[in-house]
Amino acid sequence: MESREDLNSILPYLPLLIRSSSLYWPPRVVEALKAMSEGPTHSRVDSGEVLWQAISDMRRSLSLSARLLSPSAPQGYALLFDELIHGRDSKRWFDEIIPALARLLLQLPSLLEMHFQNADGAVSGVETGLRLLEPQQAGVVFLRQELIGALLACAFFCLFPVSNRGAKDLSVINFDNLFASLYESYSESHESKIRCIMNYFERVCSCMPTGTVSFERKILPAEYHNSSTTAPDADFWSKSDISLCAFKVHSSGLIEDQSDNALEVDFANKYLGGGSLNRGCVQEEIRFMINPELIAGMLFLPRMDDNEAIEIVGAERFSCYTGYASSFRFAGDYIDKKTVDAFKRRRTRIVAIDALCAPKMRHFKDVCLLREINKALCGFLIQRKSWQHQNKGDNDIQLASNDKYSGLLHTETSTSHGAALDDAETNREKQASNFVRDVEGSDCMNHEDVGVATGNWGCGVFGGDPELKAMIQWLAASQARRPFISYYTFGAQALENLDQVTKWILSHDWTVGDLWNMMLEYSAQRLYKQTNLGFFSWLLPSLPTNNEAISPS
Repeated sequence: MESREDLNSILPYLPLLIRSSSLYWPPRVVEALKAMSEGPTHSRVDSGEVLWQAISDMRRSLSLSARLLSPSAPQGYALLFDELIHGRDSKRWFDEIIPALARLLLQLPSLLEMHFQNADGAVSGVETGLRLLEPQQAGVVFLRQELIGALLACAFFCLFPVSNRGAKDLSVINFDNLFASLYESYSESHESKIRCIMNYFERVCSCMPTGTVSFERKILPAEYHNSSTTAPDADFWSKSDISLCAFKVHSSGLIEDQSDNALEVDFANKYLGGGSLNRGCVQEEIRFMINPELIAGMLFLPRMDDNEAIEIVGAERFSCYTGYASSFRFAGDYIDKKTVDAFKRRRTRIVAIDALCAPKMRHFKDVCLLREINKALCGFLIQRKSWQHQNKGDNDIQLASNDKYSGLLHTETSTSHGAALDDAETNREKQASNFVRDVEGSDCMNHEDVGVATGNWGCGVFGGDPELKAMIQWLAASQARRPFISYYTFGAQALENLDQVTKWILSHDWTVGDLWNMMLEYSAQRLYKQTNLGFFSWLLPSLPTNNEAISPS
């Protein structure tokens, strides 16, 4: 174990110790977790206030300073469990859920050891073990849902080291800021975020899911750019003769509810998860709350570079919700009925791509248009051959030749059934061996039916132009040979003519290069104040709408 590069890369960011090829908790932490696992009569953890004291004691046993956590976290845990939650629900948490989470944490060392024992054989020729996937390091990590549950329990108890995360551009991972924000600036929307997390823990503690989630760092392949660049240039796009894909406009509905077998876009921050574990409550943060397994990626995936994206396959949805931002509300349990592939991943594909933040007039510059279209292209590309950058010493990005393991497979199975937490240990060895056997010999599923489900990427607080961003994503999806885009406008007034414009463009058989060149011409006119029209009105002056563009201020 000590000689494993993957383990050694992630070990500084885990609260565990290693000795004689075994991972373990310090004895005092084991003692505290065992007491909590037997309920409040043994641990005396029967309130949010006492829970935080237990968390602080465990951090001290791990030689982790509580001073590095948010100073308002104790009040946040106390507010939630001692005031906001109904007395009966609070009692259930301390009688049942906290003990179950403690038992899960006691299993974390063995879960990780089994993970690394099976990582080398999970996918032939591909490294899949938990490790720090740094920028410009293409690769994939496969995690079982049970291990993800233990990692998120660790975050709930704020047991991850934090002092070394900033140096590697890693997101926050402990839940201290999430609870501190509840106390510092209470809102119903923020309480609802925590309710989603609580619902997840209640579900996995009563019936542990047995599937797998993959986390992939994608980098634009070398075939799309020359040796001196990291992304396609303007000439690449101007000369593209690829036809534009189909474009479906949805004026209502949500990306996560799409039924078109599409890649679902996360309007991401360059730090995966954005404000999910803080005060954020827009598209990315909401997705991370209703699919909490996404949070696990924040542990080991540092910020994205301009030529990178992160694709996550298999994250289960656990919660329903209504509203957005300040109106966001937890709306009860959600049963995810997605089928699973031969890797035991649910057929939910989510890709995180970060837009330029608050570009204002800058987004009309060629360099910004290029940055955005290349970012979307990286996210939408089907990297069929492998997740693994085989030649680690070579600066050029190369794709391996292991074609058969690169995507979702033909085999359709029913949604993975859960197992009671206390029974999970007895099934784990059998599941691990089945996992390897199930993927061997499977054929790669044809990706021709996998489109892109997206919307107003980078058009909220990031300040992007909705009309240009819609066109940019269309171009990227077409260049990536996706068969269609399902575009959710969320009722944006600026996109009321989107369906009419895309139908007109398709009726004229434009290529990717044709539309890109038209965008460049328009953007130059906007940049030099030769027009004040929006792109749609500039392209089709007869459109029945207000001709002036929405100010990008």
